[in-house]
Amino acid sequence: MRREHATDGKPVLRFASGLQIRVGNLRAGIGLMSATILLAALSAGLGVTDAGILDLLNGFTGTDADDARAYALWTVRLPRIVMGFMAGCAVALAGAMLQSIARNPLADPGLFGLSQGSMTMIMLLFVLAPAAPKAMIALAAMTGGLGVAMLLIWLGGGERSSGLAILLMGIAIESVLSSVGSLLILYMPTETSLALSEWMAGSLFKADWSSIATFAPLMVLSIVGIFLSGRALSAYDLGNEMAMALGEPVGRSRPVILVFAVLLSTAAVTAVGPLTFLGVLAPHLAGFVSPAVSRARLFLSALMGGILVIAADALTRGLVGDVPLPIGLSLTIIGVPLFILALRLQALRKMQTH
Repeated sequence: MRREHATDGKPVLRFASGLQIRVGNLRAGIGLMSATILLAALSAGLGVTDAGILDLLNGFTGTDADDARAYALWTVRLPRIVMGFMAGCAVALAGAMLQSIARNPLADPGLFGLSQGSMTMIMLLFVLAPAAPKAMIALAAMTGGLGVAMLLIWLGGGERSSGLAILLMGIAIESVLSSVGSLLILYMPTETSLALSEWMAGSLFKADWSSIATFAPLMVLSIVGIFLSGRALSAYDLGNEMAMALGEPVGRSRPVILVFAVLLSTAAVTAVGPLTFLGVLAPHLAGFVSPAVSRARLFLSALMGGILVIAADALTRGLVGDVPLPIGLSLTIIGVPLFILALRLQALRKMQTH
């Protein structure tokens, strides 16, 4: 490993295998991981029961802990933190991938209709089988998301289709599925309708270690996906024609990346419900912290998504007390002001350079 400078003059670390990492991106990644740990420690101490990180450390050392504190930490708070981080990473990573495919900074799983496809199938399942097991719910979500993805691929027309055309088709499909979902909720039994409305606003209430164990293999797969898709996405950022000119097999790689984004999105929707706007918000905030491309952009976006969901959950449990605040609403309260501030600072930075 040796330190060099890229063509734009910024320092990079180059490895013997040819892989290179910008020093600024590396520092940003370390900073975001440190922020994740600190925020998780803070979140573990928020709630009605007086328990925190010291009680967690005592549990590791074998010191007997109060039953109420142990329950609050190990059964309620830690599963919410871990599941929130994984779901946030998944949605942010899916959003970053879709933005490169569509070459549109506003693309995310919701705008492509992927999240809505999963939600509509879950609603249909609850209408037909209200007592369906978790495995059936996950299968329904995957079927809906993949169905929308396959429809987008088919309507896209192959290699020559533009990312903008796929995005517009996704918006049209999302509008139709939203109407179907609203109709289903309107005519469902009251109890089912209320439960679905709460879930559609985003919730970590049902997070537990069994659902985390189900989600964990996808997180490992997402790390592999970052390394495998990074080169292709950097080519897509240059445009469809330029990507083909560089030798990127658009007809094969685009459907694979789209399906991978579906897997990430539907898993998050099944676990915590739709996290609206996170797929747009996290990549933009990560880019403000440290502009990046390829694998670094995906990695930083995923970390930022996890941080935002942990912060939203901390807001839900720490500031609003006994008032039930959906995770989607608290995520908007935290994320949107940061998003506006980042855009404003970027605009001021551009004005100073010109």
